[in-house]
Amino acid sequence: MITIFRFLYRPPVPICATCRHFSLSNYSNPFLYRVKVTKPRFGISLNARSSMSSSTSPPLTVEQVDGRILEGENDDHGGVIVEMTSEPLDPIVYASILKASLSHWRQQGKRGIWIKLPIELANLVEPTVKEGFYFHHAESNYLMLASWLPNAANTLPANASHRVGIGAFVLNDKNEVLVVQENSGRFRGSGIWKFPTGVVDEGEDICDAAVREVKEETGVDARFIEILAFRQSHKSYFEKSDLFFVCMMQPLSQDILPQETEIEAAQWMPYEEYVAQPFVQKHDLLQRIADACAAKKNGTYSGFSPVSTSTGFSEKNAYLYLNSRGLGRDLL
Repeated sequence: MITIFRFLYRPPVPICATCRHFSLSNYSNPFLYRVKVTKPRFGISLNARSSMSSSTSPPLTVEQVDGRILEGENDDHGGVIVEMTSEPLDPIVYASILKASLSHWRQQGKRGIWIKLPIELANLVEPTVKEGFYFHHAESNYLMLASWLPNAANTLPANASHRVGIGAFVLNDKNEVLVVQENSGRFRGSGIWKFPTGVVDEGEDICDAAVREVKEETGVDARFIEILAFRQSHKSYFEKSDLFFVCMMQPLSQDILPQETEIEAAQWMPYEEYVAQPFVQKHDLLQRIADACAAKKNGTYSGFSPVSTSTGFSEKNAYLYLNSRGLGRDLL
């Protein structure tokens, strides 16, 4: 399946976010992936609890919660992140607390307010929206709502803008390329042989996604070599943009076991036969990808290899993809 970049809503590690007036180099965007709160996920100040308390405790009335506010985590940009638990809360009580909270945050000069509602608290969406919040993004188990308090242009980062996908160019010592025919999607029943393709999962590196997709679709073990090329397109999936990375792979096994749920057939095909397909010859994009693959095969082209790096901004390692030939040294 050639569904690519899942930066969407399972971005998809999501990954690329369009940020207005923000620099990604100094803004640790917690909204594209996961919001992490270290303080109590939800609470009402003055140690008061709402109807989230045990079933034996009577629900709080609006009068009882008067003046109490939602607890959250201050972010690095003058805002507040509130992560609600999944315990029940009466919408009327919640609306009263939210109004008091917004008044408190305005007095403090807070800017962007983020409220993460688990799916169990879907009944709180309406009162949240009525207080000026809008949908920012959603995952399978929560909805993130946002509000901009200042009387100025909203500079909160937009939702994830892309999803990411890969196509695997797996070439063996016999000059044969690993190709598949899909049993679903736009290529179903077309007779077209194509590279194994797939979507990069959230939190997954491109190089690891390529290895996984080849194994899942064909049963072939392969080693990632480098990125040969990538393509960006817009309005590809629910109005989101798409990034597609063509990955050079070295097979570590030869036996093929097609994935029954998605793959109709798989085989090792002579490279020239793959390129000669009318579908490849007809489309400029596929011809250019084939040209890059052929140049790599002939040793006249070099792509981008992953180098594990770290920065002072995060304790996590990340891959930087570089052209080692262009730098004149092996970076691996």
